[in-house]
Amino acid sequence: MKTAIVLGATGLIGQRVTQILAQQPVIEKVVAVTRRPIQYDSEKIVNEVVNFEKLNHYQHIFQGHMLFSCLGTTRKQAGSIAEQRRVDFDYQYQAASLAAYNQVAHYLLVSSSGANANSVSPYLKMKGELEQNIKQLGFKHLSIFQPSLLIGHRPDTRIAETIGNHLLPLICKLPGLQKYRPISGAQVATKMVSVAMSGPPPYETYRLDEIFKS
Repeated sequence: MKTAIVLGATGLIGQRVTQILAQQPVIEKVVAVTRRPIQYDSEKIVNEVVNFEKLNHYQHIFQGHMLFSCLGTTRKQAGSIAEQRRVDFDYQYQAASLAAYNQVAHYLLVSSSGANANSVSPYLKMKGELEQNIKQLGFKHLSIFQPSLLIGHRPDTRIAETIGNHLLPLICKLPGLQKYRPISGAQVATKMVSVAMSGPPPYETYRLDEIFKS
């Protein structure tokens, strides 16, 4: 029996990952790490409320067999690219470091299509830098997921994503563009859990349309 940890358990992907994990017979406990208390229906799910500014105080939480890192925000929500980096890079890297120290075997990261440490885009550069830094932590298994535009219900309104939800599925029917089609948070979550349950290779990056192949 295994313990899974989910960082960003209230988000579009993390929420679904938490639900799917609780349905897996091999999973004994799901640790949902959140900034505010959440009630769950499953007795398998344990909610750990943390202060992300003091993650080092919660090292004991990051103990288990696998860590799903699904944390993320937008520049608009954060207020600036620097504040976005605190969530999308700093918090995730700190949590990964704690998990690596506790010898968590498998780390699964939601990154972004186009992530590149040398990108001129601050967002894609940040994502690429996070991937590079995580690789240095020595996890036995590392799975990185780089989906295209995520679709699904969110509590906040994201105009660009709303437009994309309607237009991109049509555009991506054109020859050569299918792999860039939007993907739902549920599809990414399903793929992540499938990879975790299937005896993953030491390192693998799942890009765009590869995530559809659950």
